[in-house]
This record gives sequence, C-alpha cells and structure tokens, in this order.
Amino acid sequence: MSNDPAAKFDPSRAGEYAQQSRIALAGYDACHELSACMLAAALGSGQAARVLVVGAGGGAQEIVTAGALEPAWDFVAVDPSEPMMELAVAQVEAKGLADRTTFHLGYVDDISANERFDAATLIGVLHHLPGDAAKQAILKAIAARLQPGAPLILAGNRFAYSSQPLLLAAWGQRWRMHGATPAEIEAKLGKILQGADPPHSEEAIAALLHDAGFEPPTRFFSSLFWGAWIARRKAN
Repeated sequence: MSNDPAAKFDPSRAGEYAQQSRIALAGYDACHELSACMLAAALGSGQAARVLVVGAGGGAQEIVTAGALEPAWDFVAVDPSEPMMELAVAQVEAKGLADRTTFHLGYVDDISANERFDAATLIGVLHHLPGDAAKQAILKAIAARLQPGAPLILAGNRFAYSSQPLLLAAWGQRWRMHGATPAEIEAKLGKILQGADPPHSEEAIAALLHDAGFEPPTRFFSSLFWGAWIARRKAN
C-alpha cells in the first residue's frame, strides 16, 4: 500500500470515479442526500454555515447535494489529489456553486488552526488511510477546526474485507450485475483486499471518534461494507 493514499487517484482513476463509485457503493447518491439532510437537521434548516469538506475530490457530491439543499451554506473543499480536485472544481462550477466554495489542494493540517467551521464531512476517505495513527490524525485535525458541538458526517467502509466473505461475494456480484467479466471482478476483489485499510468494526470507528474528541456517533446509512455516521465534536 502506498504511503501516500492520494497517489492512487491518478488521472485514469479520477476519470472513472463517478461511474465506478456508484457501482462499488450501492446507494452512493442516497448516502450523500441523507448526509446533507442529517447536517441540515443538526444545524437547523435555513441557517448560514461554513462546512469543511475533506476529501472533496471527484464529483464533489457532498457540496453539490448539500449546496442545493441549503443555499446559505459555504464550503471549503480539501483534497490532496490534483486530478480529483480538478474534477471537483469542474462539477462545482457546472452546478453554479463556485462562488460559495473555496478549494484547497492539500491536507486538513494545511488549514489554519484558527479556522472554525460549523460542520464537516469526511466521506470515502478513512479506509484509504493505512493504520489507526493516520485515521486518528485526520479526525483530530478536523475536530480541532470545528466549533464545539459541531457535527461531523463520517462515511466509509468498515470491517476487514476478508472477515466478511459473504459481503465480499455480494460486492463481486454487484460488479457482475453491471457487466464486469469474471476476470475483471477478480481484479477488483484483489485491489480492494490489498488497496485499503478500513476500521475493523463499528466499535473501532466509535473509538476513533471518541479519541479524536467526538461524542458517540449515530449511524444513519449502511450498504454492504459501507456505513455513514454523524457525531458532534465534544463541547470541551
């Protein structure tokens, strides 16, 4: 596994991201829609807010979806992959949200520690970070830039893939449903087993969030290996 997870998202992978992610995650759009709804419910509909979107590269679906729901929200989009960020910029501009979005090519730690956000999202990122230390670091960096009590949407894969053979087999069948050949499915299964390091359980995710300074999370979406949670930064 590369020490730089962003290196996986080269121009070739970035170019296929929108289609591939919707196959790999059944309910991709529903997850983003519910994430926006959960944030709106937590913050109060119609309220102005600054939202930190970590790992915004690709389709910037978090911004596109939440921006349409809440016209008073502004966004700071962070991603270390230039090809993925280019796709995000294009999509945000196409949806007329560029005047409400600031793009930062880099990492959360590059943003001033004096910045404070009303909410944050971390969707599809955590399982790409190898080891608990890297996962803990990004969650702590986000927590340090959130207002006390501010909500975080965390979504990504949980479970060690090999520990859930039935889910893994069903994931392969979903690719077959979308026209993948047996050889292509085998290659994709090999890539997911070697190319990501998800937290091994929902309890592990709760522990990571707790240690980073968040309240216990509430899960609001699940699809095979994928889960989505909302958790608030502790008040102190």
